[in-house]
Amino acid sequence: MQQDDTMPTGLLARWRAIPLYLRIIVGVALGLATGMALGPNAASLALPAKLVLRILGALAPPLILLAIVQALMRAHLGGGQAMRLVTLLLTNTLVAIFIGLFVANVVQPGGWAKIGVPPAAPEKAHGAADPLSQLFDAIPKSIAGPFTDDGTVMGVIFIAVAFGVALRGVRHHEVRTVEDLVHVALTSLIAILHWIVDLVPLAVFGIVASIIGVKGFHDFIALGGFVIAVLLGLFLQACYYLTRVRLQTWVRPLDLLKGVRDALVMAFSTGSSTATMPVTYECLRVNVGLREQSASMGALVGSNFNNDGTALYEAMSALFVAQLLGMHLTLGQQFTVALTSVIASVGAAGIPEAGLVTMTMVFKAVALPTDYIAMLLTVDWLLDRCRTAINVMGDVTVSCLLDGKTKGDPGD
Repeated sequence: MQQDDTMPTGLLARWRAIPLYLRIIVGVALGLATGMALGPNAASLALPAKLVLRILGALAPPLILLAIVQALMRAHLGGGQAMRLVTLLLTNTLVAIFIGLFVANVVQPGGWAKIGVPPAAPEKAHGAADPLSQLFDAIPKSIAGPFTDDGTVMGVIFIAVAFGVALRGVRHHEVRTVEDLVHVALTSLIAILHWIVDLVPLAVFGIVASIIGVKGFHDFIALGGFVIAVLLGLFLQACYYLTRVRLQTWVRPLDLLKGVRDALVMAFSTGSSTATMPVTYECLRVNVGLREQSASMGALVGSNFNNDGTALYEAMSALFVAQLLGMHLTLGQQFTVALTSVIASVGAAGIPEAGLVTMTMVFKAVALPTDYIAMLLTVDWLLDRCRTAINVMGDVTVSCLLDGKTKGDPGD
């Protein structure tokens, strides 16, 4: 049997066998210890976080583009319920963003403590080039950047090596249709993204060590406020779902929660709404008793577009960072955040750690520095699971709304 070149072996396999959240917790713990031990000398350890963010920023536009294209190409939207499905998905996402912006404006978590950009490494003398800085500058800010007039040969080489290795895993995949071509391109980008996700614990270690070493524990008060605000926003979104289920469907909210609890637990434990799709569908059909068309439209088709928890998180993150900087986002800028969050959330269900990927686009839309995303890496592993559970709960709600106020034949 031919060995799959994408299958990790050796040390990498053992590293990936450890759940990501455990790796991040270890990174936080080691970062705390290192920061206290090194003090201000830990400032240079912020470089791994900046490296991860630079690559995420470069991958975000093509990832979102291809994810949306693939989601639209593969979605089987037919029949009279297609337009209703689109309306429900759009409404739920807009409500989620509104709740996120409302909570962020009321709670003002960014005002709990003022923080600055993670400390940068000390400047080197102009006479001696810093090898780490040269390596960092060689990484392109965008996929197309190295191919412009201002691009560098090192950037082209970096992209060529990354795609060359990633494409080895799909080199035998036949490309007979446009859908096949999109699939190959998206698969290769996701393979590269997996490598970056492997670096997230290292980035968390560096950013925690640099902040603790230079500024102490005070700055993490703001992060605590942000976590509380996001959890509050997600709770309000869940209440909105249950209210709609109670008023507009035949399903009782408590019975619904009991019937889909396996899907919600799986969504929280895996952090992937895509991996949870089969379980969600089974729960809706067997435990809740929805019609087949309603369950499949909401749980299978709708899940490719419905990422309410992620959209809420993106909006709140942008306002949180703006508050940290003492910036005031106007209503127009907040509308831009909302619009970008909606677009970025479409098709994001199949992207690993989608929140981190799409957040770079949302920040750039309102000229917020993406360096601040590094702070959010320390708590993202928890909030990612919470918002994924809300994403699945949104799929469940849409399925119930499509099923209507009258219970159908379980065999339908």
